[in-house]
Amino acid sequence: MRRLAGGGDEPPLSPLLRLLIGTQFAFNIGFFAVLPFLADHLGSGIGMAGWLIGLVLGLRTFSQQGLFVVGGMLTDRLGVRPVVLVGCVLRVAGFAWLGFAGNTASVIGSVLLIGFAAALFSPAVESEVARQAVCREEEGLGSRARVLALLTVAGQAGAFLGPLLGVLLLAVDFRTACLAGAGVFVLVLAGHAWLLPQRIPGREPARGRGSVRIMLRNRAFLALCLVYGTYLLAYNQLYLALPVEVDRAGGSSTQLGWLFALSSLLVVTVQLPVTHWASARLDVRRAMALGLLTLSAGFALVAASLSADLTGGAVALLPAAGFVVLLTVGQMLIAPAARGLVPDLAEPRRIGLYTGALSSVSGLIVLLGGAGVGRLLDPGVPAVVPWLVLAALPLLALLFLPRRRGRG
Repeated sequence: MRRLAGGGDEPPLSPLLRLLIGTQFAFNIGFFAVLPFLADHLGSGIGMAGWLIGLVLGLRTFSQQGLFVVGGMLTDRLGVRPVVLVGCVLRVAGFAWLGFAGNTASVIGSVLLIGFAAALFSPAVESEVARQAVCREEEGLGSRARVLALLTVAGQAGAFLGPLLGVLLLAVDFRTACLAGAGVFVLVLAGHAWLLPQRIPGREPARGRGSVRIMLRNRAFLALCLVYGTYLLAYNQLYLALPVEVDRAGGSSTQLGWLFALSSLLVVTVQLPVTHWASARLDVRRAMALGLLTLSAGFALVAASLSADLTGGAVALLPAAGFVVLLTVGQMLIAPAARGLVPDLAEPRRIGLYTGALSSVSGLIVLLGGAGVGRLLDPGVPAVVPWLVLAALPLLALLFLPRRRGRG
């Protein structure tokens, strides 16, 4: 199996890669300046019932994550530029509409538009970054994992700064935050219209049919989807199981917010050193295996700490902090390795389809698995049970790691 070789003194990125990675940063700033505050606005600002707020948030997730495969297919057929530009236009329209939405129908329409815009934009950017990263590696210009790690760092930096911008804008009102978010995407649109090439060398449009059937027979890729979905289900517990543990330990929402910030800061500051270390010492499969073991250790840490029944004070939050660190390190190991493997498993000229499918299938796993985890976190279930189950899932995923690269 080919190693993820790469060093610290790699040649600089091409202008196209710098554009795409920088755009991921700007895209997340605009997105996270608005979306973290949407639920509160729908409840206190518009007066929606709790179940309706949940429905709106679920529809946004489905229109984004669930339709990634559509954006990937369109990228393969039409190219990166038109899909990215249309995605930016729809995101501008969606945020502007959301800022003025005053009833349920308008809110649902705007969040569906916002979600579908990302379903176009993200697979186009991610698949082209992956393709460019493979080309760099084949030309001896450095590790593909490092390029994909830079994309992750840019996204996390935007996710960290976006809510800070949103807090400042909400001092005016929610509409101002939405319009500012739309303004960010206007700048992204203008930058891509000016700088993104009409035709990217080496990228040819996909022709013919039957690609989905071929993908569904690709056992190595389906195994990767299962492993990646398990990782995402585990990582999603930052937002589902972690708040339950913080509440049990007597923590506050402010302390929970600091734990979220810790995760983002770790990715921004440590992702590249972790990727460099893994690239020098591990192949793809071993990097993903170590990441799964690290995820499992994070859940096991909390399960073991529950017997001590720590409550109140900073000490009681130490297991939660350790969980965040281990979960984030696991993400750093798995995400670049898994996404770097997609081009090797995909059909030629179908990287967009496979990139989108990886996100869509994984999102479905998170949706179904999240409902089950939510049931385990109910008050009637012993507190240790969900953490033990969650610790076991990454260990089971080890059995499905793809054993070789190739398009079979």
